[in-house]
Amino acid sequence: MARAGQLKSSGERLSDRIAVGVLTQAFPQSLVDEVLAETGRVQQRNRLLPARLVVYFVLAMCLFSGQGYEEVARLLTAGLQGARRWRTSWVVPSTAAIWKARSRLGVAPLRQLFARVCRPVATPDTQGAFYRGWRLTAIDGTTFDLPDTKTNVEAFGRPPRSGRGEQDVGYPQLRMVGLVECGTHAVFDAAIGALRTGERALAQSVLVSLRPGMLLLADRGFYGVDLWRAAAATGADLLWRVRKDLVLPVVEQLPDGSYLTEIFDRGDIHHTRRGVPVRAVEYTIAGHEGVYRLLTTILDPDQAPAAELAALYAQRWEFESTLDEIKTHLGGPHLVLRSQHPDGAEQELYGFLLVHHAIRHLMHQAARQADRDPDRISFTRSLRVVRRQVTDQAAFSPRQTHPRGQSHPR
Repeated sequence: MARAGQLKSSGERLSDRIAVGVLTQAFPQSLVDEVLAETGRVQQRNRLLPARLVVYFVLAMCLFSGQGYEEVARLLTAGLQGARRWRTSWVVPSTAAIWKARSRLGVAPLRQLFARVCRPVATPDTQGAFYRGWRLTAIDGTTFDLPDTKTNVEAFGRPPRSGRGEQDVGYPQLRMVGLVECGTHAVFDAAIGALRTGERALAQSVLVSLRPGMLLLADRGFYGVDLWRAAAATGADLLWRVRKDLVLPVVEQLPDGSYLTEIFDRGDIHHTRRGVPVRAVEYTIAGHEGVYRLLTTILDPDQAPAAELAALYAQRWEFESTLDEIKTHLGGPHLVLRSQHPDGAEQELYGFLLVHHAIRHLMHQAARQADRDPDRISFTRSLRVVRRQVTDQAAFSPRQTHPRGQSHPR
């Protein structure tokens, strides 16, 4: 009888045959093997669930969120029984075996795979991805609920108490700050930390992915002179909302209604040191009270008129749409990550980000071929197509590839 994780009477293992549709196109076996070698996760002995297979299992686990471990394994191998050239049988590993394999793998390979693959995907002809030559990007933060275990609470913490005397309030949560390409919803960097870690602290870690030619949008929660300096030092331009009570001296009034001003370090109350020159844009929105204030590094109003920047700031909400795709559509309503331990929770979150990036990259390719805005293609419909492709192509060897990129069995 075949042991769990083995192919019966063939002498091969599933990891030699697995090709999970879009996932192996986005994350080829050669790249996965490189990442495993870089992170020291290559097996020293032959296991029933080798590391390469476990990487794909984590991705599939996120693609089919809500399904149990063993059901995910069955979905991955659904093509085995229907493949005429494949007459061997697969014994599904137990939940305990899969959990141990995930623990051995750890978070490092998924984090490294994310760093290697997840980049902005828009090209100059991508509709809605640029403003006057700037690639539109946004930074924001969010939290993810975790299973209520002692280790998760100790590592990440809980939301603050409501003041009514409750001992335990809500699920443990981890915090994530990410960078998103607004026109494609591609997440191209992310930092993960405990709930007690502030968004601005995590933001420092993702600024390394900013480049000249990007325009970074951020809400007022990220404003701080130190973070502004660090973000601007990357060469990217900034368009950030700030609090209405921030004192901004008018240095020069500009013809488009904006004005040049300076921002100062928090400790420099009397402005004894030279401030950072910026341009301020103030505007109102019909039906909303108060004045909205934006700061930008683009000092010349001819390059970016105030009215256009005010309208452009709404693109920041593309980050919220991206989170909805990950949390609601990919993860399912009321998403709670399934991992009982901190390393597994981070591993799982990187899995979600990788799968989302693969789907969004595919959507971008389809949009370019159809000469459409990627935002006009349904993420939900694309997700259904990808899920069908995975189950249809499961267990087909990626070693022999059709010219069109479809994997075939040996």
